[in-house]
Amino acid sequence: MTTLVVGSYFDGERHHDRGPYALRFDGAVLRAIDPAAPGTPPDAAFAMPSLVEAHAHLFLDGGVLDLKERAAAMKADRDAMLATAHRGLGQARAAGIGLVRDVGDRWGINHQLRDETRGQPGIQVRSCGVALRRPGRYGGFMGREVADDLEILAAVDEIAARGDDVKVLLTGIIDFATGSVPGTPQFDADALRLITGRARAHGRPTLAHCSGLAGLEVAVAGGIGSVEHGFFMTRAILERMAGEGTAWVPTFAPVAFQGDRPEFAGWPPETVAVIAGIVGSHRDHVALAHQMGVPVLCGTDAGSHGVEHGRALMEEMIVLLDCGLPVEAVLRAATSLPRRLWGAPANDLAPGARPDLLLLQDSPFRNPEALRMPLAVGEAGEVAPARLDCG
Repeated sequence: MTTLVVGSYFDGERHHDRGPYALRFDGAVLRAIDPAAPGTPPDAAFAMPSLVEAHAHLFLDGGVLDLKERAAAMKADRDAMLATAHRGLGQARAAGIGLVRDVGDRWGINHQLRDETRGQPGIQVRSCGVALRRPGRYGGFMGREVADDLEILAAVDEIAARGDDVKVLLTGIIDFATGSVPGTPQFDADALRLITGRARAHGRPTLAHCSGLAGLEVAVAGGIGSVEHGFFMTRAILERMAGEGTAWVPTFAPVAFQGDRPEFAGWPPETVAVIAGIVGSHRDHVALAHQMGVPVLCGTDAGSHGVEHGRALMEEMIVLLDCGLPVEAVLRAATSLPRRLWGAPANDLAPGARPDLLLLQDSPFRNPEALRMPLAVGEAGEVAPARLDCG
């Protein structure tokens, strides 16, 4: 029996702050959580389930900032992309992440990493495989083209056979100079309903790359399970999302980076001001989404320009706190909530479970900066007191 003493902990749903607590393990199985003996020094200040990254592209390195280098990486051979993905997965693990949902690449790097990690201790990968897009529209690096309903049905069948989720590229990307999303949605509501209905028949959750009012209206009308990005959100759309139980992964990081480091893309001051307005509105609507009961998940678009695997998730959690979400809500958004919505294995700290743990140097309920201070991550044997010098 191994005992790990912590000052306080978050079990995946609730904060327990009347410690210290003794977490008693038989091997990797948590058998009991008891009050620790008075005066027992804690092995860690805080324990919680390992984190979930809800939106990432592992084959991309967000730390590569030069745009020419990023363009070259998109033309690299598959072995180079796989090496990049392995590094990204290592960075994610070092930051305390236990599950990454990779939301698209057309080379199958995400499926390969999922298969490599499946059934092994440590970080796991959930993989969409490829996404769906219309011919010639946005998303060539991660999308499969579908021109008509028969192609849609065939593609969903094939994607669902290997993938964990079905992703739709519903819109393009933001034009920062104009502060808008150009063009019409790639799919109308009828086509999206065809996709989501077929995916449900296969038992697969759905998600949509989507920003701009036109795309958001199609997303909710078409029954999408999760809106990814969702910039230019409105109260009316949030009301419909709350009513339908549609989740939102707001991914602040890639847009905020463009405003924070405009020199890489060469944005002039007036464009930086537009970006600031977009991010400010996004913060307001994320706060409103939480108040209205929309499930908000924590994802970063890691791999995008300036969005590093691992570190970005810690920063995204702090942004959600700055939006006014309670600490418990933010921790759920990055642990138990996505697992529950996706039907992924639970990872709560509860007797009888075999949790993948994250230990922090302080409690984020007392000090949000603690989210930037992972001490150790792993099953009980990996984070036993003798190993707590790994931070």
